Amino acid sequence: MVFIPYGKQDISDKDIQAITDVLQSDFLTQGPAVPAFEAALSQYCNAKHAVAMNSATSALHIACLALELGPGDLAWTTPISFVASANCVLYCGAEIDFVDICEDGMNICADAFAQKLKEASAVNKLPKVLIAVHMAGHSPEMDRIKALADQYDIRIIEDASHSIGASFKEQKVGDCSHSDITIFSFHPVKIITTAEGGVATTNDDALARSMQMLRSHGITRDANLMQDVSHGSWYYEQLDLGYNYRMTDILAALGHSQMSRLDAFVKKRQEIAARYDELLNHHAITKPVQSHNVYASWHLYVIQIDHTKVAISKKDLFDAMIGSDIGVNLHYIPIHLQPHYRKLGFQKGSFPVSERYYKRAMSIPVYPNLSASDQDRVIDALYRHLGV
Repeated sequence: MVFIPYGKQDISDKDIQAITDVLQSDFLTQGPAVPAFEAALSQYCNAKHAVAMNSATSALHIACLALELGPGDLAWTTPISFVASANCVLYCGAEIDFVDICEDGMNICADAFAQKLKEASAVNKLPKVLIAVHMAGHSPEMDRIKALADQYDIRIIEDASHSIGASFKEQKVGDCSHSDITIFSFHPVKIITTAEGGVATTNDDALARSMQMLRSHGITRDANLMQDVSHGSWYYEQLDLGYNYRMTDILAALGHSQMSRLDAFVKKRQEIAARYDELLNHHAITKPVQSHNVYASWHLYVIQIDHTKVAISKKDLFDAMIGSDIGVNLHYIPIHLQPHYRKLGFQKGSFPVSERYYKRAMSIPVYPNLSASDQDRVIDALYRHLGV
């Protein structure tokens, strides 16, 4: 029987030709394909700037640096995300803390955020930056979060790695109307892919310039930025300690080609999620909720299973599904429970909603070319192992 993965890229002949065209051109990197991809992204998202990089992790790191996060500073994110959402803070030498997720969702809880801000303000321990994660392709309540952050002069990065093509209150995620910078990921299981890659969007000219320079060793040839313009055309200056986080033209060409199918990919994911919603009616399963304010990109479809209501443990269920050639997965182990973060002082029980979510969560397959018969196989296997 053919294995059904939890996520999968969709590569067309047009995508392959786009890559071939670059391979046959004069530029494999630092050519015209990256700015063309960036222009398409900024136009799609209604953002002034898009800065492409070799991964979303790199983009998160550079975003933190552009916001001048560093030693002595503090940033907050949520425990339910990939570790990169917190690691980027540590890369900058800053401290990390977390805000718990909502009881009825997977994103940062605005009420918990408000309460933590009040407590932090009382002890003069407010964060400089909040990294608001869009879990599974669903936007948090970004209007409430932005209003709260503004009260305390906190900058916002939206880690929308899962959410390109999504909207919040009919505004494209990535337009930065509720943040300083938004990050997208183009890993193969995401909505569109560049194999590996990411982008930061922003409406702030200074932040865009900073990120453009930091992704390329902190170097510029812009005469308006250099300190000494008396040299010839060979001259460049390193103005900051940057990194080699550039995206190649090969990968940018793939991403640019995939952009033409972005809306179709999201629509198909919406249809798959709606069909799961219709067919999954087991008493032990809680289905994901899409807020009426959110048009989700459905990077993931995460169910929560109350194992006190069934005769199979989480471990045994995962093993049984994999044994049935169904690629379930777990998104995510709470970051604060990882050994590295336990060494930083975080303890079990610190974020109880996230920990309850972890005990119940399971991601089931969703990707554009998942067929109805594939979905039926997923549900049949799940119900069979749950004892229905």
